[in-house]
Amino acid sequence: MNSASTRAHLRAFVIAAVAFSTACGGGSRGSSGNSSGSSSGGNTLAVVANAGPDNNYANGLFTTVTVCAPGTSNCQPISGILVDTGSFGLRILSSALGTLNNSLPQQNDASGNPNVECAQFVDSVLWGPVKSADIMMAGEKASSVPIQVVDSSVAAIPAACKAIGPAEQDLKSLGANGILGIGFFVSDCGGACATAGAQNPGFYYGCSGSSCAVVAVSTTQQVQNPVALFSRDNNGVVVQLPPVGGSVSSVTGSLIFGIGSQSNNALGSAQIFRPDNNGNLKTLFNGATYEGFLDSGSNAYFFLNTSATGLTDCASPAEGFYCPASPMAFTATNSAGSGSAATSTVHFTIDNANQLFSNATAFVFPTLGGPNPGIFDWGLPFFFGRNVFVAFESPAGSGPYWAY
Repeated sequence: MNSASTRAHLRAFVIAAVAFSTACGGGSRGSSGNSSGSSSGGNTLAVVANAGPDNNYANGLFTTVTVCAPGTSNCQPISGILVDTGSFGLRILSSALGTLNNSLPQQNDASGNPNVECAQFVDSVLWGPVKSADIMMAGEKASSVPIQVVDSSVAAIPAACKAIGPAEQDLKSLGANGILGIGFFVSDCGGACATAGAQNPGFYYGCSGSSCAVVAVSTTQQVQNPVALFSRDNNGVVVQLPPVGGSVSSVTGSLIFGIGSQSNNALGSAQIFRPDNNGNLKTLFNGATYEGFLDSGSNAYFFLNTSATGLTDCASPAEGFYCPASPMAFTATNSAGSGSAATSTVHFTIDNANQLFSNATAFVFPTLGGPNPGIFDWGLPFFFGRNVFVAFESPAGSGPYWAY
């Protein structure tokens, strides 16, 4: 492993739907490894935290998704897909689709021009056409799902899109072959993107040649959370990962489809945390209350800053993470953003990221943390040793909520 290539990448997904906003993030570092993640049957899909398809990801959770031309047997399994509870919809690099990309129908706007999406994150974008595909995971299938193919060749990225942040258009910059967004919304933008005019946040464009203009796209034509379109087990997901006692090379777990629909996805004693109007729960830390969210697509505990935590920011090569002189233990209490009195005390420890990354064989770090001023992003380390439920919004489910 070359620790000099370590990076922190906190990507907050910009969501227009119902004034909610959530986030996903990632991080990568150089070394060798692989990302498989294969179906294990029924409603359970295998997932693996490891180095990822570019062999340089820290705390990335990956799986394999099978993509088909709609209504055909022309299918391709695509590994190295990042499992992200903080975004909505399936996005795949055109390079990972290969020739199958040519068989996926293009979605067009009312004028017959190709719809192209600028999927917006706080510090980056994904640009590419919206196409239709059948999606298969484990024993489940969703038909004719609008997905985003990440591909700059369809049209030049508009200036307004580029102004949001750099475009992550390839494996090296994204660190994954795609993103499986299984957060609690069904469409990735909602009513704001279905409305023409100045209030439209500019996710979707109609492109004629090199000319692209923002267009209104109905919620059903927007990029969709494919799990919500399954014929069964479609009201949410459970991310199930074992406890991790220290830095290791990989960890396997399960992504279970449905909540309360089969014996393996019952809520049981899990507490429900409904979000507030910003899509967040509440986190009490050192006597102050902050907004927070649970996000498997973030690769660390990203929370607050040095003045609020007493932690030290890392110098090169692990900028963007925390580097305390010795491990520091913390306690915080999560509560629902609205609708219930659920509370949960969380104990967690933050280690020196430069020291963690000096382990040449490790890519999974349960004590990795970094700054995120004013908010708690409970990233992948939070998921270790827990069953985390993500319930979808109506009509797919009775959410939105998290439960654990």
